Amino acid sequence: MVNKWVKVEINTTGAPQNTGPYSQGIRVGNLIFTSGEGPLDPLTGEIVEGSIEEQTRLVFRNLEAILHAAGASLQDVVKVTAHLADLNDFERFNHVYKEIFPGPVRPVRTTVGSQLTVRVEVDVVAVLPEG
Repeated sequence: MVNKWVKVEINTTGAPQNTGPYSQGIRVGNLIFTSGEGPLDPLTGEIVEGSIEEQTRLVFRNLEAILHAAGASLQDVVKVTAHLADLNDFERFNHVYKEIFPGPVRPVRTTVGSQLTVRVEVDVVAVLPEG
C-alpha cells in the first residue's frame, strides 16, 4: 500500500526560486501547500516595485505557477493567508482579490498586518482536482 501522506516537493522556474531553506510548495495526498510568495520577478528574483494592486497580481501569478506545476490552479484554492505591510491597503488588495477569486464560492482567508519589505505576501492551500 502506498502512503498517500508522503510529502512531494513542488518546484518550478515559473515562480521565484527560494530565498531560504524552504520549498516553493509541498503536495501531501491531494493537498497543495505553497510557501509565502511576494512580488518577486520569477526570472531575476528581484522585488518588483509597484502599487498594492500590481504587487498583488504578481504574487498570485507566482502562486499560480506553483499550483500549475502541481497540477492545480487558483480555482482549486481553499485557503488563503495574506500579509499586508500596511493595513490601509486592505480595500485595494481586496479589490484585486475579488478579480482573482470571482466566486460564487471563494476560498476562506486570513489577512493580517505584518512587517514586510514588500507590500504583500500570500500563501495558499489548494486541493488537487480529481482526474
